[in-house]
Amino acid sequence: MPELIANIAVNAPIKQLFSYRVPDSLRDSVQVGMRVRVPFGRRVTVGFLLALHRGQADGLKDLQGLLDDEPLLSIELIKLLRWAADYYCHPVGQVVRSALPAGLGSEKATTKILTEAFYTPSKQDIQPRGKTQQELLQFIIQRGPAGLGQIREYFPAPYAALKRLVEIGALEMREQELLRDPFLTEKLPEDKSLTLNNAQRKAVEEVTPSIRKSCFAGFLLHGVTGSGKTEVYLQAVEQCLMADRQALILVPEISLTPQLVARFRARFEPRGVRIAVLHSGLSAGERYDAWREILRNNIQIVIGARSAIFAPLQNLGLIVVDEEHESSYKQGEGFRYNARDLALMRGQQQNCPVLLGSATPSFASYYRSEQGALTRLTLDKRVHGGDLPKVELIDLKDQVVEGVLSNSLIEAIQQALEQREQVLLLLNRRGFSPFLLCADCGESFHCPNCEITLTYHQHSRQLRCHYCDYTDAVPEHCHKCHGLNIEPQGAGTERLEQELGELFPSATIARMDRDTTSRKGAHQKISTAMLARSIDILVGTQMIAKGHDFPGVALVCVLGADSILNFPDFRSGERSFSLFTQVAGRAGRASGGGKVFIQSFNPDHYALTCAAEQDYRNFYQQELPFRQELGYPPCGYLVNLVFSGNNNHQVQAAANQFGIYLNSIAKSVEVLGPSPCPLSRLRGKSRYQILLKSTARPALRRLLNRLDDGIKQLPRQVNLNIDVDPIDML
Repeated sequence: MPELIANIAVNAPIKQLFSYRVPDSLRDSVQVGMRVRVPFGRRVTVGFLLALHRGQADGLKDLQGLLDDEPLLSIELIKLLRWAADYYCHPVGQVVRSALPAGLGSEKATTKILTEAFYTPSKQDIQPRGKTQQELLQFIIQRGPAGLGQIREYFPAPYAALKRLVEIGALEMREQELLRDPFLTEKLPEDKSLTLNNAQRKAVEEVTPSIRKSCFAGFLLHGVTGSGKTEVYLQAVEQCLMADRQALILVPEISLTPQLVARFRARFEPRGVRIAVLHSGLSAGERYDAWREILRNNIQIVIGARSAIFAPLQNLGLIVVDEEHESSYKQGEGFRYNARDLALMRGQQQNCPVLLGSATPSFASYYRSEQGALTRLTLDKRVHGGDLPKVELIDLKDQVVEGVLSNSLIEAIQQALEQREQVLLLLNRRGFSPFLLCADCGESFHCPNCEITLTYHQHSRQLRCHYCDYTDAVPEHCHKCHGLNIEPQGAGTERLEQELGELFPSATIARMDRDTTSRKGAHQKISTAMLARSIDILVGTQMIAKGHDFPGVALVCVLGADSILNFPDFRSGERSFSLFTQVAGRAGRASGGGKVFIQSFNPDHYALTCAAEQDYRNFYQQELPFRQELGYPPCGYLVNLVFSGNNNHQVQAAANQFGIYLNSIAKSVEVLGPSPCPLSRLRGKSRYQILLKSTARPALRRLLNRLDDGIKQLPRQVNLNIDVDPIDML
């Protein structure tokens, strides 16, 4: 007789699923999507139950237990995870582990379900004697069922009285699940509902039929900065809720989440719509509780960063990907998925439209819209009807620059402050200076784990590696020549902040980078201060360019443009155009206009001139022939194979051997390398890479499906990471 068999994925670097027999004792309680305990080799480990079927169980081991009372994965999500594991060539168990909230990947889970004592009046008419007991009983009778936390707001020490009321039968007590709510202490913001202009209304009308018909369609909302894309999202979500379906909103960075969440809460929470947030800034408990509430269909809107694409929504009606051009949608380590591309796949699987929005669309998305794969919706004017900011390109060859700022910028900042306007300065480099240099012998200080110089942080008096977080004290003398003339070279945001403080001592200056926003709530605190206009000048890395709406900003300055423009990557032009256009769009959002200054030694580069005009079409037309000629995405497809290990010679030999194997089986695929990675040593590992390039995706997929034989020949000490559709190839 056929028996019940479970297909299990384990959290190990193994692609296949494993079959186990479901014993009679678990047959009535086991469900797809649960975590289970299974024997695996000589140990017992945690597995994820992805499918159940009936068949012959001869020779199969038994499941040893269930770790959950309810599934943690929906059927729809399992389908997406299995597709992603296959497409990105990553073990399915590790893919599932990446999707689940932190603390749930092992039997020693650190995340627990919280419960709270909950009190309700009994049906018996019992009058206690004590005054406190009487007051407490009347409070619960009048208020209705109350949790211990609610009671303590009015009665600081209610424990003895509550215990006595339960003993005499006046109250009934039960344990109730307590949800950790990240909004608990936040005041509900005020809604600023706007009347749609014609372009916004047309965009919503284009998306609405797909929502109502529950069918997939891909849309690219291309709107200039300040054109009201967020209001289009809100109106589209409104249509989704009217169709009694759920919405998923993705943002590229945690720093964008507070402002967007505030807009959605103000619009929908007063009507009883429940919103959940999912991002790494939450505690593990908050994330776990939000996940379970989503799985129970108690949440209508989910907002989150990259990993929120795996939210277990079962009735999706709309997926929005805000700032879809951002590279942070691509996971850089481990399971290297792209949340934007998974959003499109999930929309196809769950029959819902996907709306990608950006003022500077990714080259791939714009190319798809040109090919007809995405419907392009255009917002070409700002909502208040004002002009786009005027951008001036400053040629540093004609400027005398003593510090970080040219004289033209200093004068512009002084004028803005005199007019009580706010200023943004972008310098995409953290720390005080990129490195320290011995002026006597030219020696610099390097990270012992990575092939990179250590960044000098003056505030903490440390040298720090921004790749592996190695830190060292600032040396008193050169370790090579013992000279004392050690000087900082170049500038980062910390140095810029100091220089501004010296130039404008009466101005209030703040800094927004990973050093100042590492604590929970730090982003929100700086954003709130900017909105309250208690900050005059905000210095920051690229995170200040992403989606912030600061009405008081009238002047934006871009420093260090050449380091981004000249980065050794075929996407450097695209990234430069995107970043400069985005940060320029922070100026003049309330009153229109505004001024933007970009310092560069190469102001005639088309990425800069097009950014100055906010002319995406012109940039696209100049960039496309270069991509077509070299077969780079989106006109071709790439896979980056990265080999790493402790022994450089062993890694190099393994990469060379694998290259020979690839060349013997590759058809219609160009094999480039092996060669050392641009960062040839990272976190103590030597690294080599092989780049696979093809004009046809099927040929590349066929080659990837044949890699297993070569992988089996790799030494155990050498690790291979397969990065499909790579964004960062350092």
